[in-house]
This record gives sequence, C-alpha cells and structure tokens, in this order.
Amino acid sequence: MTSVHEPALHADVADEPRVHLQRKVPGAVSAGVRVVAGGRRVVWVEFDDSVHKGALSRAASQVLTNAANTARDKRLPLVLSLASSGADILEGVAALDGWGQAARAISRCSGVVPSIAIVHGPAVSGPALLIGLCDVVIMTSDSYAFVSGPTMVAQMTGIEVSNEELGGTDIHARESGVASLVASDIQHAHALLDEVLRYLPNHVDELTAMIETGDPVNRTCDELNTILPSSSTGSYDVRKVIESIADDGAYLELRSGWAGNIVTALASIGGHSVGIVANQPLALAGTLDIQASQKAARFVAFCDAFNIAIVTLVDTPGFYPGKDLEWRGMIRHGAQLVFAYGRATVPRVCVILRKSYGGAYIVMDSKRMGNDICLAWPTAELAVMGAGQAAAILQRRATPDERAEFERDYEERLLNPYVAAERGYVDAVIAPAETRSEVLAALDMLSSKREKFPKRKHDNGPL
Repeated sequence: MTSVHEPALHADVADEPRVHLQRKVPGAVSAGVRVVAGGRRVVWVEFDDSVHKGALSRAASQVLTNAANTARDKRLPLVLSLASSGADILEGVAALDGWGQAARAISRCSGVVPSIAIVHGPAVSGPALLIGLCDVVIMTSDSYAFVSGPTMVAQMTGIEVSNEELGGTDIHARESGVASLVASDIQHAHALLDEVLRYLPNHVDELTAMIETGDPVNRTCDELNTILPSSSTGSYDVRKVIESIADDGAYLELRSGWAGNIVTALASIGGHSVGIVANQPLALAGTLDIQASQKAARFVAFCDAFNIAIVTLVDTPGFYPGKDLEWRGMIRHGAQLVFAYGRATVPRVCVILRKSYGGAYIVMDSKRMGNDICLAWPTAELAVMGAGQAAAILQRRATPDERAEFERDYEERLLNPYVAAERGYVDAVIAPAETRSEVLAALDMLSSKREKFPKRKHDNGPL
C-alpha cells in the first residue's frame, strides 16, 4: 500500500488522452478522457500556459464547459490541470460569458462526480474561483492563486505585495485552506491525484471499491492503551491513533496545514474507504473554532456526497471561547458542522477517546445527531463541562476543600462513559487496543446502510 508520506509516482497521467473532446479548438484549453493509475478513467482538462499565459477565451471556456458536462453525464471524475492568467482581456465580455458557462457546468458536477484541481502555475481571477468549486485542490509549490492580484491590491489599498505573499501555495495551505494537498512538482501532484482517487468512487451512484490490504482485520492496537497522557490536560498527537487503526498505518491527510486543531484524512480500515475527522489535542487543546468547523464540515459533506463512511475520533473540551470568534460568526460556522453531520447518510462511527464536553459533544457526531455506532474508551468524559469548570460555577463560595470534594464527586458520578452507556448515548465502552477491530466490525455491519431524505429542491445550509 502507498505510504502516507511518499505516494508512488505514476507516468500514466501524462500520456495523451485516449479520447479527445473538441480537439484542436483554438485557445489554451484542451480536454479528453484519460486512464490514470489503477485503470481509472477521468475527464482531464489541461490548461496550456504557453498560449496567452493560459488565458480563458470564450472558445477555451466552451471546451471546459463541454468537459465538465461530459464528466457529469458519463459519470467520470473531473480533473482540471490548471495554470491560467484569467479571462482573456482582449475578448472583453465574451470571455467573461464563457467563464460563467464553465463555472455553472463545474457547479453542476458537485455531488455527482468528484472534481479535482491541480494548480501548477497561476490561477488568477475567474480560474481562482473555479478551483474553489472543486472537491480537492492540489497545488504545486511554485503555483499561486488569487481573485484580485497585486496590482489591484496596490491600487485599492496602497499596499505593495508579491504574488507569493498574496496567494502563494504556502498561504493557501496555512491561511486560507484552499490547498487540500501541496506537491513539490507536477509529477508529485499526479501521484497525489492517484492517491486521492484510490479512496473515491467514480460517481455518486457508485460505492467505493474495497482497497486491497494485507493488514489483519483482527489486529489489536496495543500501543493505544498507553497513548493518552496521565494528565487530563496533557496533549498527544491524534494522528498516532489514526495510524494505529488504519490499514498498514497509511492515510492521506487533507488540509494538514490549515486549522490544525482538527484532522481530516482519507484512509482504509479493513479495506473500507473511510473519511476520518479527529480533534487534535496538540493544537488549541482540540477545541473547535471557526476554521476547524469549516474544515470539518466541508470534509464531512465531501465524504457523504461520495458514499465514504465517516469515522470521528473525539477529544475536545468544547468550542474555543472569545469575543473575536463570536463577532466573526462562530454561531454560523459552528452550525456548518452541525448541519454537515445532521444531513449525512453514510455509515458513521464515532469513538470518544477522552473529552467530549458541551456543544462540541453534540457537534462531533453524537448519537442524537444521527450517528450509527458510538464507542468510547474507558477514559472518556462526557458532560456539559469538566469538573473544574463546574466547580468554578457551582462552588464559587466554597472552600478549597469543598471544591476538591465536589470535583471528585462530579468526576465519579458524571465524567465517565458508563453513565452515558446506561442511557443509550454510547453503544459500547471498549479497550483502546480493540479500537480497530471494533470500528471495522461496525463498518462491516453498516455496509448495507441506505438512508434517504425526503425529496426537496435543495437544502439551505448555513454559510
């Protein structure tokens, strides 16, 4: 199985298309159906930045539109290999009209076929928004993307800024969250594309294929018995838990540099393709803030769209408090994560590792949010808040000894998973070493799950 850090390189993707779409149309864009690693067929759109710096003319946009429509109609993944300076200035409004048609066609692919953008040069103005429409964005280290460039920024604000400072790969990996994956060069980007496609079906009406693995299904994860620090406030790397339960210890983390307090990754467990959402105690103690809520919500919706089971690993003391976050819309963005889980119909397995407090308990795929199987380690703490916080509110006038006694009683009566299990909020309390086998048993049981919402035009999710 491919390593999590060094995907195998494949040359297939650089070959000529097996089938051309609108061949020899003048302009910077060509399209065709290509066969990539594993024999997968994709609709491949190539931007040639040697032609007018990849500018989108009306004719070029029509090629892109036709390719997106073909991908949707033929149920094939859509791949954009993109380097473009934007709409062709010399064509005026005709170029903008063509870009609008292309944007609509790509939007209509959403939730029907996976759309993946490889940015290996500039993505400026309209093309920058096109990559924002895609499910996964792979950027090479020398690429950049922005809606308004340095010249416009200088004219409007008086601030001089370079392409890299404004929209370089590092900025989009750490600050904006646009880049799902960062590649060292175009060959590495192609390898990452192959890795992403391993976990995805071709379209919404297809289940994900079983992934071959020699990892025993009944393997125990003894290292998880000692992974939690002795202190309830101590930190650890939740990616070690993911490594332990995933087949061969391999996983593909998306947006690893952005919103580090939550981890989103594709992996397989017993051959089942899964999307893993995990609080990361190493960053902000695993609390949920605006960016973490957005990152997790987008990922949950992505997995649900393409029939990928969701495994949620919970260790969070709650939402991160602060006036700035509330002013910037913590309610709206926190609701995005609630909404994503609330509407998800794929198999959902939750494992509470340690803390699960307050509103974050509800948000992180709790039983009443529609979770199928909720497991908990014996160390799990499920409550409105921790013992210290409860004492600070309810025992404000108590002596230190009285507070200490209150906290001990609170922990014994409320901060344990067995109380939640008695009330049906947790299905089973498991030993950490059994996490892989228990999650796999749940996935096997849920493999035939089929759930549909009542027919409606579309939902109106919080933005």
